[in-house]
Amino acid sequence: MTDITGTGTTLDLGPQTEELARLVAGVTDEQLAGPTPCPEYEVRHLLGHLAGLAVAFLDAGRKDLGVTTDTDPQSALPDLAPGWREGLPKVLAELAEAWRDPAAWTGMTRAGGVDLPGEIAALVATDELVVHGWDLARATGQRYDPDPAALRVCHDFLAASVDDPDRGAIFGPVVTVEPGASLLARAVGLSGRDPEWAPRP
Repeated sequence: MTDITGTGTTLDLGPQTEELARLVAGVTDEQLAGPTPCPEYEVRHLLGHLAGLAVAFLDAGRKDLGVTTDTDPQSALPDLAPGWREGLPKVLAELAEAWRDPAAWTGMTRAGGVDLPGEIAALVATDELVVHGWDLARATGQRYDPDPAALRVCHDFLAASVDDPDRGAIFGPVVTVEPGASLLARAVGLSGRDPEWAPRP
């Protein structure tokens, strides 16, 4: 396994998935059609995307490759399935548990139709969980307390992508933040989002 936290251990995704589950529980039915920092997504689509990526990275961690790991997340606009209020927190917990297995971090796996090393899949999953957690919190007016270890991994992953020529296929242009901005604001800016984004009244 590769040390991606700088502490001699791999990352436990549990604290971050628990924070996401808390945010999911705070979404009201009235907010489902509201805007999000992802221009093409309403809140319902963002939740659908989170559900899909949670299943995909759960199966990627288990090396259970198939339809869920082969599907390009950009191929269709995601939406909510029945029972999402119970189902999404459950699959988030299962995702975290899958990546507690050392075998998830070794060898090759697949997500979004892309073959990649297990440790890189973990980085991508962490980035998705942290950044989309911010998206959901902002869109629904909730407090957001990302797991500090996951946030650090997410920030460093995004910072390393700045000079990648393929970055544009995944992230928007970097948004510059003020000197002294929080680590979360810097990560959000690196993801191509405006840290000051808020729904219009």
